[in-house]
Amino acid sequence: MRTLLRFPDFIALGVALPIFIAADLPLVGWVVAAVTWFGSSALIIFMQLRAAQATEARHQVGLVVGGSLARAWIAAAGILIAYLIGGDDAGLACALLMIALFTIYFFNKMITHMITTPAPKA
Repeated sequence: MRTLLRFPDFIALGVALPIFIAADLPLVGWVVAAVTWFGSSALIIFMQLRAAQATEARHQVGLVVGGSLARAWIAAAGILIAYLIGGDDAGLACALLMIALFTIYFFNKMITHMITTPAPKA
């Protein structure tokens, strides 16, 4: 259960599927968003592991920033693919789901960082 709470973006992705089905939204949008989200998440995890092993701070920052930029480009490519496969509605559905997932991901990262980082000493 604790592991699930570490990844609320994946929970939201799972909750979105029945919503897509009930609202009769194009499933192509959900499938493309899910594939790109899983792929970009794997990339982020890989880049963070590499950054943790790096000894130079500039290298660490480069890996983290590079992974974040790559994730944004992968998401944009996924939205374009959903549009090309399923048309306007699929592209829009994919884009809205990706925006929701990014929002949940960043909010979770911010809260986690605030909880786990000790306050600076005066």
